[in-house]
Amino acid sequence: MKSVVHLSLHKNNLSGRISKALGDLTELKILYLNSNQLSSPIPSEFGNLRNLTELDLSECQLTGSIPTTLEIGKIKSLKDLSLQGNNLSGSIPTTLGDLTELIILYLYANQLSGSIPSELGNLKSLTELDLFENQLTGSIPIILGDLSELKGLYLFLNQFSSPIPAEIGKMKSLEDLPLQSNGLSGSIPINSRKLK
Repeated sequence: MKSVVHLSLHKNNLSGRISKALGDLTELKILYLNSNQLSSPIPSEFGNLRNLTELDLSECQLTGSIPTTLEIGKIKSLKDLSLQGNNLSGSIPTTLGDLTELIILYLYANQLSGSIPSELGNLKSLTELDLFENQLTGSIPIILGDLSELKGLYLFLNQFSSPIPAEIGKMKSLEDLPLQSNGLSGSIPINSRKLK
């Protein structure tokens, strides 16, 4: 079993806790458990999956926080992290900023709170950042303007309460920027006309 590289169990009727033993599948590159009824926290043992490129735990009724002990930041090969549509709470771990190969980051439709960590500005390969429908507060980090490959930045249905950073308008690849249903203030940055 330890030589398994692709495990797809999505869209079944699986329930209960996610087995910690999955962390022993150290050759695993793709793990899909999405669209089940796995109402448990994310096992910290997933941090052992150092070869993982895709992890989809979306729509599973997961609870608890995105554990910093998960050491997701050590899975340097991860390109797609999908945790949307769960009951995850707490803050977004700063360690996610260590996933420098990440292309897709879906954390939307959870109960995440606190601010967006500035460390996400390290994800230079990111093309999609979906954080909408959470309880995020504070300001939109200026450093997100450095994500030159980002095409979609979805922040609507949160509780942001700051001006829109002018740096957002400098993002060369950005096509979608839904910011509605927040508490944003100030003016629309003039350089936002550079957006597609």
